[in-house]
Amino acid sequence: MGSGKTRVTLIPGDGTGYEISEATKRVVEATGANIQWDIVHAGADVYEKNGTVLPDAVLESLKDNKVGLKGPITTPVGTGFRSVNVALRKIFDLYACVRPCKSYEGVRSRYEDIDLVIIRENTEDLYAGIEFEQGKKETEELIGFIEKISGSQIRKDSGISIKPLSVTGSERIIRFAFEYAKKNNRKKVTGVHKANIMKYTDGLYLEVFKKVAEQYPEIESEDRIVDNMCMQLVQKPHLYDVLVLPNLYGDIISDLAAGLVGGLGVAPGGNIGKDIALFEPTHGSAPRYKGMNKVNPVAQMLSAVMMLSYIGQQNCADLMENAIAAVIREGVNVTYDLKPAPDDPSAVGTSHMADAIIEKIMAAKK
Repeated sequence: MGSGKTRVTLIPGDGTGYEISEATKRVVEATGANIQWDIVHAGADVYEKNGTVLPDAVLESLKDNKVGLKGPITTPVGTGFRSVNVALRKIFDLYACVRPCKSYEGVRSRYEDIDLVIIRENTEDLYAGIEFEQGKKETEELIGFIEKISGSQIRKDSGISIKPLSVTGSERIIRFAFEYAKKNNRKKVTGVHKANIMKYTDGLYLEVFKKVAEQYPEIESEDRIVDNMCMQLVQKPHLYDVLVLPNLYGDIISDLAAGLVGGLGVAPGGNIGKDIALFEPTHGSAPRYKGMNKVNPVAQMLSAVMMLSYIGQQNCADLMENAIAAVIREGVNVTYDLKPAPDDPSAVGTSHMADAIIEKIMAAKK
């Protein structure tokens, strides 16, 4: 660390992850960012060699460096993990998923000038992984217990998922959202819930939201029922700014919001905990395109922009984002999905698009 550089864990991922991570790495370096990469590997390719999708070296690197950039990862069936992404969030308690959804001129969309941030709780709710399989003895016992203490009848052939929402988990994600709004000059935070039906879980979440909101009088606050929120985002998305949601609603709404700005190809993400943050695109690894130098690297690159901002290198973040936006706006050196028609023969590959972005960065630095 004698160089004074910030060490950043880079997990290239698999499938198309290698290509978009390499393209992103080159663009980050072109900004002059004061970082040193610590490259470690996870995912399907590692599993074939080492028998695990998540080697200890990955965990140690993140533990040491406290910040990481990750490409998309395939989690093969039968590896002991439902998802490497979820495993990393759980291991490091990365409780806040931050997904900016922002319009870039040149990206095909029905909407313009969208600038939303979705903040999703990552550890609780129906995604907590507390499930009971239909037909199992313990499931039958649970159904019997629920019927006994609540009087509610549950069909014997049901599978059961448990939805925990705590005061602790709700308060920290809601406070995170208000602090994010404060730091980033955002004007309003909307708490999203279904408290009209789920009074003891979402009702608790809403109660905590109102209490935390009182502590930030300078930021406008409001709440919305999740189904109404979906309609509002389709009809009048410009009325919203920062949305904070429990896990399941956050997952659904963040994809809806990505759809407003052109899809997952331009949707970055960050998973942030108390001490550690991991930035990654929200799309999958698209293994069928592996090695074809074809896929759009923008979501990975915008995740790197978030990472640069997080570590305090805002000038490099702005330089990188402005160059990405300029290349997209011009629409010349872009991948097939950013062309007016996906079969446009003038579409360029992943690495060529990175070259064009680097050219913009170099021109801006002169």
